[in-house]
Amino acid sequence: MENPKLLKKFIIWSIRHIKQRHFILILSFLIGILSGLAAVILKNILHYTTYFLTSGFDIENESYFLLLYPILGLLLTVVFVKLFVKDDIGHGVSKVLYSISKKNSIIKRHNNWSSILASALTISFGGSVGSEAPIVLTGASLGSNIGRLFHLNYKTITLLVGCGASGAIAGIFKAPIAGFVFTIEILMLDLTMTSLVPLLISAVTAAIVAYFLMGAGTIFPNANIDPFVLSNIPYYIILGVISGFVSLYVTKGSMYIESKIHKIENVYKRIAVGGIILGVLIFIFPPLYGEGYETLKVILSGDYSGLVNNSLFYSIKDNNYLLIIYLLLILFFKVIAMAVTNGAGGVGGVFAPTLFMGGVTGFVAARIINTTSLLNISESNFALVGMGGLMAGVMHAPLTGIFLIAEITGGYGLLIPLIITATISYLTIMLFEPHSIYTKRLAQRGELMTHDKDKAVLSLMKVDKLIETNFNTIKTDATLGELVKVISKSQRNVFPVVDDENNFHGLVFINDIRNIVFKTEMYDTTYVRDLMFMPDTYVTPDESMEDVAKKFSKTGKYNIPVLKDGKYIGFVSRAKVFSSYRNLLKDFSED
Repeated sequence: MENPKLLKKFIIWSIRHIKQRHFILILSFLIGILSGLAAVILKNILHYTTYFLTSGFDIENESYFLLLYPILGLLLTVVFVKLFVKDDIGHGVSKVLYSISKKNSIIKRHNNWSSILASALTISFGGSVGSEAPIVLTGASLGSNIGRLFHLNYKTITLLVGCGASGAIAGIFKAPIAGFVFTIEILMLDLTMTSLVPLLISAVTAAIVAYFLMGAGTIFPNANIDPFVLSNIPYYIILGVISGFVSLYVTKGSMYIESKIHKIENVYKRIAVGGIILGVLIFIFPPLYGEGYETLKVILSGDYSGLVNNSLFYSIKDNNYLLIIYLLLILFFKVIAMAVTNGAGGVGGVFAPTLFMGGVTGFVAARIINTTSLLNISESNFALVGMGGLMAGVMHAPLTGIFLIAEITGGYGLLIPLIITATISYLTIMLFEPHSIYTKRLAQRGELMTHDKDKAVLSLMKVDKLIETNFNTIKTDATLGELVKVISKSQRNVFPVVDDENNFHGLVFINDIRNIVFKTEMYDTTYVRDLMFMPDTYVTPDESMEDVAKKFSKTGKYNIPVLKDGKYIGFVSRAKVFSSYRNLLKDFSED
């Protein structure tokens, strides 16, 4: 699809009159506006749709609509995706990482809008997931497609993908620092000072857009934050360890359950099973409905009676011990609800569920300490710090957790305990799980490249672009004399042996026949099939350059044959691969 003439003229004009660095700053500002608007749109859709669906519920009685909504939401989401999107748009952050790793940062255009609508259908009807991953995919898609629109190179498009993600997080939380840090910790490959400025511009711009359209209030404006008490440091350390193990349960449990749901091949049966499980869980534990921010507001406000609204357990609101058990059950089942939502076809992320489980973890830990001792630890403080701890553990993003909680609560009074708990949680889970919930699937498939410049450069190199075909071939039934004639016309010292249909049978290496190449008496009696050998390594045209590099390193070979379905194509040489790598690395690292 060609660009309109006006756009082409603008591209030509911009190349002539605007320096590339300045042009990138302009684009980062534009992406900040668009990603901020996308975040505002999604937040408003979720708010008003959820309010319309649930506003009539009697808080003292359970509502049977909670059984129906989840399966309806999953059905609407799957039908929408199948009819209009026709692509997999789940696990938004992982999709962005995959596009950077394997798709040259190219994200399909439909992601500019599809994730917003699909996640709104899922979450509004009770899907126990978050809206942040879909909006990150939306922002990243905006950055990718704007970069492609102006025919920018891979490195610049990747930067604009980061700008979109940064703006999305900043916009949806009104937290520019968190959006900026999120991109650095989770998405970006190779950052320099030149890269940081566009990310900051996008994050601040998106946050300002959100402030302008939604007001200056934070997500948790009524959070009761008590002053930090030095003597509570040991308890924050304990909370960090607990958060690390809860994070491990979240990561392992969600992936296991989701894989089980995916084994149901019939999509509508999967929706039915997932919808029924989710509906029953939400009916019994209403705080599992949607993102869970309303439950967190209740915890942070200090009025805990709202935790059991619309549930079968409304009568336990004043029973401390039963309330603790109730919340522990919610913590356990939240992972199941989240995994079932995604596994059954819902569209959403783990960001909000992670905050939810972190808040519940911190609150329960503080309540147990207060109940079993003479201490009076701030339960709201522990809930907030627990959110940071779970983010550090589940997403392997301690800095994002620290700054996000500070920003969404409107102050930095908890900075020290946040640092303590987030660090301990991160160190704890790293003992058992080296990958975050975002990167684990990609790492298992060998598709993870984030924060690794070598892999970034290798991913840009393709075997089919590096194949050398100036190797003279020889037939299997050729004589030594015929081989000598081929050698006399060749500039290479390796000769692939093929048949009439170009099937590869082996190689003749000139060093192996040097002692007989001048023995003319052997020219008619010695055949190539007796001189060739079959190499123990070959590559295919669609093989990754990372695997090719490993083969060069393992075998010590200077040339490796390229075969496709057993037929000879050419060779890849160590020298050409290294030369191409050096040129790309130089381009990749230039400011």
